[in-house]
Amino acid sequence: MKERSLIAAGAINMFIAVGCGAFGAHGLKRMMSEEMLAIWHTAVTYQVMHALGMIAIALLMPRMAGAAMRWAGNLMLAGIVVFSGSLYLLALTGTRILGAITPLGGAAFLAAWLLVAWAACRREV
Repeated sequence: MKERSLIAAGAINMFIAVGCGAFGAHGLKRMMSEEMLAIWHTAVTYQVMHALGMIAIALLMPRMAGAAMRWAGNLMLAGIVVFSGSLYLLALTGTRILGAITPLGGAAFLAAWLLVAWAACRREV
């Protein structure tokens, strides 16, 4: 993803996360168990962190251009979809099997952060 696209995707994910956070705090509070609300909250938290990560990556790309940074941005977006998405669905439906795919999103987040570190270490001055 290019810088502008990554910033847009990060901003859209922040918009979604803020909406989901408000919905969880106000709309779902009476309809979900504490356990499911905690799962919802985890999804929101990780979506916020990694949406901001996507924006940071986009801002760093001119200084650390290369495939590693593009991959990092793409992996963060994939991680949000898989990690947070599976947790949102788990909280809404109670379908426990969805928790089995959540770690794939977590792995995408980990790989993304490693790529950012790698790109920073490989940067030539």
